[in-house]
Amino acid sequence: MNSPVTAANARLLRLAALASVSVATTLIAIKLFAWHLTGSASLLASLVDSLMDLAASAINFMAIRYSLKSADHEHRFGHGKAESLAGLAQASFIAGSAVFLIVYTSSRLLAPRPLENIDIGLAVMLFSLVLTVGLVGFQRHVIRKTGSVAIRADSLHYLTDILTILVTIAALVLVRLDLLWADPLLALAIALYILYSAGLIIREALRHLMDQELPAKIKGRIREIALADERVLGIHDLRTRQSGQTKFIQFHLDLTADLTLNEAHAIGKEIERSLQQAFPGADITIHQDPITDHSPLG
Repeated sequence: MNSPVTAANARLLRLAALASVSVATTLIAIKLFAWHLTGSASLLASLVDSLMDLAASAINFMAIRYSLKSADHEHRFGHGKAESLAGLAQASFIAGSAVFLIVYTSSRLLAPRPLENIDIGLAVMLFSLVLTVGLVGFQRHVIRKTGSVAIRADSLHYLTDILTILVTIAALVLVRLDLLWADPLLALAIALYILYSAGLIIREALRHLMDQELPAKIKGRIREIALADERVLGIHDLRTRQSGQTKFIQFHLDLTADLTLNEAHAIGKEIERSLQQAFPGADITIHQDPITDHSPLG
């Protein structure tokens, strides 16, 4: 059986999950300090967002460790769907935080109040921005290398966090200009965006849990590789899906009926090796079909 994930990718996934937890913990500590000093609703919104990030990142850390386990007797297709389940759990945390913020900021919008220690709040948010941008940049690198659903969902949290930080900075600046309504109004905007983000994560997780086909571009590449061999007459019944880090590829290979079993097997193995080069760690199943002039496919 093919390895579901390379050692290098496994290391990147673990490192990305650990980095997320570390950054979220740091952001919570400094935002809690800043909110205590300022009383800003938008800063509270950003704090709640970071609390949800920490909970989601912790779930990610555990889910990724589990999803990287090799296939066993009870899980013959591996444990990759743990990533998608983690994505759904994250979405529930995010949606819950959004509802809380909508209720809280709506009351503050009806009764705006002045803030204190705005300069400290601004300094904390600028530091948070630098830290979060660095984490997202690293996560983008990991996603390009691994295609991880869990890290993509986690990165979406921190992209949202960047937006909340920028909006919070804008709110603090506007309050300094005596526009008191800006703080709860922009906090409400943050809450609505967080709710929207939860919907995106749910859609991505369900796509994998429901075994949706891989994108047309990938399926086209699979066909291209299989048909590059002149001995191949065609392919049919191509089926694909993804579970965690592992792409599953299955199809029937049409070969002339006068080939020996050994020859047909060798052709299939050559195509499998080519597909492995294009999609490292993929689980590939190829069935060779003999084609004659009298067969339906012929």
